[in-house]
Amino acid sequence: MDTSTPDARALDSEAAHVHAATLTLDTHVDIPWPDTPDPAGETNRRVDFPKMRRGGLGAVVFIAYLPQGPLTPEGHAEAAARAEAMLRHIAGTGVGPGRAFCAEAGATEAAKAAGRLAVLSAVENGYAMGEDLSRLALWKSLGAIYVTLTHNGHNLLADSAIPRADLGDGSALHGGLSPLGRQAIAEMNRLGLLVDVSHASREAMLQAAAASRTPIVATHACCRALCDHPRNLDDAQLDALKDVAGLVQITAVSSFLRRNAKEATVADYVDHVDHAVRRIGIEHVGMSSDFDGGGWLTDWPDAARSRAVTAELLRRGYGAREIGLLWSGNFLRLMRLAALQARD
Repeated sequence: MDTSTPDARALDSEAAHVHAATLTLDTHVDIPWPDTPDPAGETNRRVDFPKMRRGGLGAVVFIAYLPQGPLTPEGHAEAAARAEAMLRHIAGTGVGPGRAFCAEAGATEAAKAAGRLAVLSAVENGYAMGEDLSRLALWKSLGAIYVTLTHNGHNLLADSAIPRADLGDGSALHGGLSPLGRQAIAEMNRLGLLVDVSHASREAMLQAAAASRTPIVATHACCRALCDHPRNLDDAQLDALKDVAGLVQITAVSSFLRRNAKEATVADYVDHVDHAVRRIGIEHVGMSSDFDGGGWLTDWPDAARSRAVTAELLRRGYGAREIGLLWSGNFLRLMRLAALQARD
């Protein structure tokens, strides 16, 4: 027996329609490594292809994540080998019935039009570059669309928002970006790789905004005004993103949404979307999950429940156009700008 109210049923119906029509893109999803189950089948991962289809999630950026290690030639070489292997693996998962590996905005849109799931890739932690700028071109050739400058722990490119005392980190190593980090950003601009400032220190993030010719993106972060966590962006940082036509992708990590929270909800998540939209405008805000990297919500626990986000946005008065911008339109705009910059 259906006990929902007519208003609830109407909202659910509208959410189903809008969600199905929208190119829904999650810009940050980790993969287990090295024992990686095939996402073509049902797995215990929060994101696999069956869950994407059930949840109407049309596209995902799978991440070649490199944990921070020692700043040594051996550490850099090991991370570089892992990054390359992960990127090749991710590209391989995009080959098969009903899916496509995409490295451009147009290809991602074409996959949606053809009813195919879009697989994209990126590198999380410039640590894997070491001192070798040519690795950026290799990653780009393997399909990566962005590089996250740091993870937890300072690397040779930039300071991290969360130093690693176990690796000997002080509060800062470079005072933001290093000279090598600035060279890496220039090379990323030249190649058409987006610069991801998630995990970077406040100083490094602001310096990257000023240094990059292409608008920067924080692919998985939240708003510090609502939750005082070192990984979140304060209002001045949000303003800096707007000033350079950049983008913050609000992410579904409970402790970023509510301080010290073990669980958060889609409503908590959209509170952060609302704050960023009010502060810097909807053109500078998007959405991601960080699924399989720590992200999940009680009512958005995996890709199969992705429609819950669209429903909450509709409930708060966002229309189909705005929902399209938040799910993918704004991020695809940055992808296109990066490609244009690379051709100039």
